[in-house]
Amino acid sequence: MRLNQCHNFQDFRKLAKKRLPSPIFDYIDGGADDEVTMRRNSEAFNQCDLVPSVLTGVQNIDMSVEVMGTKLAMPVYCSPTALQRLFHHQGERAVAAAADKFGTLFGVSSLGTVSMEEIAKNFNAPQIYQFYFHKDRGLNRAMMERAKQANIKIMMLTVDSITGGNRERDLRTGFSIPFKLNLKGLWEFASKPLWGINYVTHEKFSLPQLEAHIDMKGGASSIGGYFTEMLDPSMNWQDVAEMVKFWGGEFCLKGIMNVEDARKAVAIGCTGIVVSNHGGRQLDGSRSSFDHLAEIVDAVGDKIDVLFDSGVQRGTHVLKALSLGAKAVGIGRMYLYGLAAAGQPGVERALSLMRAEIERDMRLMGCKNIQQLSSNNLRFR
Repeated sequence: MRLNQCHNFQDFRKLAKKRLPSPIFDYIDGGADDEVTMRRNSEAFNQCDLVPSVLTGVQNIDMSVEVMGTKLAMPVYCSPTALQRLFHHQGERAVAAAADKFGTLFGVSSLGTVSMEEIAKNFNAPQIYQFYFHKDRGLNRAMMERAKQANIKIMMLTVDSITGGNRERDLRTGFSIPFKLNLKGLWEFASKPLWGINYVTHEKFSLPQLEAHIDMKGGASSIGGYFTEMLDPSMNWQDVAEMVKFWGGEFCLKGIMNVEDARKAVAIGCTGIVVSNHGGRQLDGSRSSFDHLAEIVDAVGDKIDVLFDSGVQRGTHVLKALSLGAKAVGIGRMYLYGLAAAGQPGVERALSLMRAEIERDMRLMGCKNIQQLSSNNLRFR
């Protein structure tokens, strides 16, 4: 299979699986526990049908949206994801370049492998900085100060990851950063020599947002230790309210899954929330993001920008979320599979196909712009 033979999410997934050692592929592909929530995230869209209109004159389609003060050319953005240079040596540089080309948001993770400063300097795509809440309050403030100096416009605090999810695929292969692979995992790396050549012949793997705080040589401060030892499970609403005030700009909470939490986000001055269950990678058995989107939008959608992610594989999934009131939709695995398959061309093809699907589906729906989408376009079974 080649990149030009990739026409949808599953095609990108197959090509990524062909290119990556299985421990790394499973890190992208897997979810928590029995992966029930991960599967439900995509299946939930099938419980809802689109109701098109005809003869509306849809020669010109405008799919632009405004999210937290930033105008996007399309209603899909690249969610922040960790460890991207493991998947392809271009990593975040490829994703930022593709987001720039398509006029959309790009998220840099605190576990990213290219610095937020480099991305800000070399690309015009509006940048989200996604970070976690640490026991060291000074570290939290230092990270926000650094983001301010890099001219980051949107701060995104992930609130559903105060500890790591139980990702059993990673336990079976021994996947961790730094690598501590078992025999099966080592064999899988040996069977994909091209990945290994690229890994060792390009710049040394690093986590520039956190390199001053994590010992990449291992020990308690490995990536696993980062979630279990450095993040603060005592984080509460007062802590976040102080961060929102300190930041003084666009502040978004990622991982909101109930109405009361959404209302609290409004009350402390957040300008955005992401309805998300972390792609099914944290609490297995939780509701799908789509199942809960309408309830949250109905409660706070007129007071705060509601974004959405988890399980999105098709343009019709995007239109269904937008019809329920989401301002924009994040994708993660879809562009990561593209990245793993072919670097920047892979990410660009994933975004290009998604954009083409949304434009075609809007025409078939009889909608000229995103604002014309509403719950009137939907029927639940």
